[in-house]
Amino acid sequence: MFDIGWDEMLLTAIVAIVVIGPKDLPRALRTAGRWIGKVRRVSGHFRSGIESMIREAELEEMEKQWREQNAAIMAQNPAAADPDPAHPNPASAEAALVGQDPGTGTPPAAPQDVAAAADPAAAPAAPKV
Repeated sequence: MFDIGWDEMLLTAIVAIVVIGPKDLPRALRTAGRWIGKVRRVSGHFRSGIESMIREAELEEMEKQWREQNAAIMAQNPAAADPDPAHPNPASAEAALVGQDPGTGTPPAAPQDVAAAADPAAAPAAPKV
């Protein structure tokens, strides 16, 4: 950004020593360092604020595109949508929650229960105490 060479730095140091004086130069450099630090912190805060606004704008734009794509997909495939979202099928929703078969309302049989019901001798024997 700024192109400062060694000859300009030497000239600045000589002018500072002459104008400020060698006795007060360390205090002036400390003060200048503090001001530079404050400027860097403020510019960093400003930069991060601008970057977050840009990210939010990009996210809003992406969400808008996703909504448009979703609407286009849903328009192409109306069978995938619930036919009546205001009145869903309560039996299938309740059965899905409790893990039951929506047709009969009973839990699905486990494989060992089916084998034991077909042949009682095939059931595992209870351990003896």
